[in-house]
Amino acid sequence: MKMGLPAVWAGFWFVSVAMGCAAADAGIPGVAIDGEWRQGSVLFGQAPPGSRVWFNGRALRLTADGRFVFGLHRDEPPTAELKVQLPDEPAPRTFQAEVARRAYSIQRIDGLPPKMVTPPPEVQRRIAAEQALVARVRERDSALTGFTERFIWPCLGPVSGVFGSQRILNGEPKQPHYGVDVAVPTGTPVRAPASGVVSLAHPDMYYTGGTLMIDHGHGLQSAFLHLSKLLVKEGDAVRQGQVIAESGATGRATGAHLDWRVNWFDARVDPQSLVPPMDQAFAEQRR
Repeated sequence: MKMGLPAVWAGFWFVSVAMGCAAADAGIPGVAIDGEWRQGSVLFGQAPPGSRVWFNGRALRLTADGRFVFGLHRDEPPTAELKVQLPDEPAPRTFQAEVARRAYSIQRIDGLPPKMVTPPPEVQRRIAAEQALVARVRERDSALTGFTERFIWPCLGPVSGVFGSQRILNGEPKQPHYGVDVAVPTGTPVRAPASGVVSLAHPDMYYTGGTLMIDHGHGLQSAFLHLSKLLVKEGDAVRQGQVIAESGATGRATGAHLDWRVNWFDARVDPQSLVPPMDQAFAEQRR
């Protein structure tokens, strides 16, 4: 169901239609929600300036013109709650959304070194420290506004792994895959999908090898894994399309590729909910 959008949202509405999204009626005057209420999706919204917004009890940061973003985890429950307090009203209004479930595929990966499937005890402390570091970075809630841009693919190539798939490594069930894999040779330039600030730059994590994270603002961040070379450092401001790294096969990887991940705080979301299909991206590049 569609609703009228605030004038400043019209440009984003055009982008969303091109990507196959739709603006949804939140049942609250002057409030637009853009995206799909589906597990793993990223949704964008706009409310009248001066409004207050909560998603599932979390207070959201808004831009000066009322834009905000939130994400639905891979395993988001079947209902979600959005509350908006308009600037001229004493209490918030509540919108209950039904979240569509996704059916996830099973991906089997064999031939990994045993230590990458079941790490030896001597590296457990290292893994725990790296995971704690990433968790702290995901807590960032900056006022950056890169999330308002139309995201682009960080590189183009065959999609070899999709978000949410249950992974079986050397025959052992493991955690789901939280990113999208693009099969490209080592050394392929990796570009920032949207503007932001580098929130993590690590040359060699145990599982993910060369790892970069970019803060796009309001809790939305991108991560780029298995990189062979990092071309930016923590704290660097990056613009959309800027080359930030080169792809590789570092960490737990069976071959060269880019693993692109997106999170909204600690919610793992599907990068492909932010970009056009890969074949469309290739077609746009050829124009």
